[in-house]
Amino acid sequence: MELFYFQEEQQLDDFIISSKTLSAGAEFLQSWTWGEILKNEGKEIIRLGLRKENKILVAVTLVKESFLHNFYYWYAPRGPIFANNLQHREVVQNFLLTAIRKLDSQVLFLRLEPQKENLEFTKSQFKFQKTIDIQPAQTLILNLKIGEEEILKAMHQKTRYNLRLAQKKGVQVREGNKDDLAEFWRLLNLTSQRDNFRLHSLEHYQNLLSTGEDFIRLFLANYQGVNIAAGLFSFYGNKVTYLHGASDNQFRQLMAPYRLQWSVIQQALQEHYTYYDFYGIDEQKWPGVTRFKLGFGGERVKYAGTTDFIFRPRAYQFYSLLRKLRRQSFSSS
Repeated sequence: MELFYFQEEQQLDDFIISSKTLSAGAEFLQSWTWGEILKNEGKEIIRLGLRKENKILVAVTLVKESFLHNFYYWYAPRGPIFANNLQHREVVQNFLLTAIRKLDSQVLFLRLEPQKENLEFTKSQFKFQKTIDIQPAQTLILNLKIGEEEILKAMHQKTRYNLRLAQKKGVQVREGNKDDLAEFWRLLNLTSQRDNFRLHSLEHYQNLLSTGEDFIRLFLANYQGVNIAAGLFSFYGNKVTYLHGASDNQFRQLMAPYRLQWSVIQQALQEHYTYYDFYGIDEQKWPGVTRFKLGFGGERVKYAGTTDFIFRPRAYQFYSLLRKLRRQSFSSS
């Protein structure tokens, strides 16, 4: 086996999209374009692979995350991605971990978010520890292959009612672009104030809409010329993923978020995507949003969670303490 760097977008994306080991369709967070988005925001990334006899065994995009000046670690959002029917996976995993460790003796640890099937780390030569999830621990996936009629039948009755109500009231949905960023930002701030959650910076959303392709797309629901709901969605490989949503509570009786979601699902069907990912459900953390998403039907998919592979144990203990203190500070503010 040998470690190599991906140099071509098509080579990386073809491998990810063709992988049947993924629980919930092609993973946009490991895509070439998502890496470019992070680079535009000042992140350092590397795209690594393992191959044997010119066959790619595993691919992973790593993001360098720094804290306290010279302390840093590598993070693989929803990665690594393994080849189909891979034998001796534990050997491949250990080779990958060792190779990454050799790249940089100063890195504290490697943070992985393996897919559902990739759970075997017990034979790792490095100490590892489960940690707080970065990405949602579970999600809801609609299988679009069953078709529009069957998707509607599988919905909760109340969801179908709200869809019909929004349509009857005249809520319309259109695809926007970066020129609609100001309206999306306005709706995001209204939602943030109402539901008390932190937003990314305006520049982050601007960056998402500036990829120059259909990777991230904005959709807006409007009523009598007023934008009352909006959402950002990733279109990648065989899957559409719901990333960020916002709505104006003043028009909540019009059920625009239901109309918006259904319109994008229909768009995904028209463009022959296989999966629609609601990107995160949790009855404890997000009860209202989770009820909303579950109303559309679909299948729960649980991920393996986030695991840190520790290269420098003493420094990792210091990092863990600092992280704990920061979280306590955020929760009390």
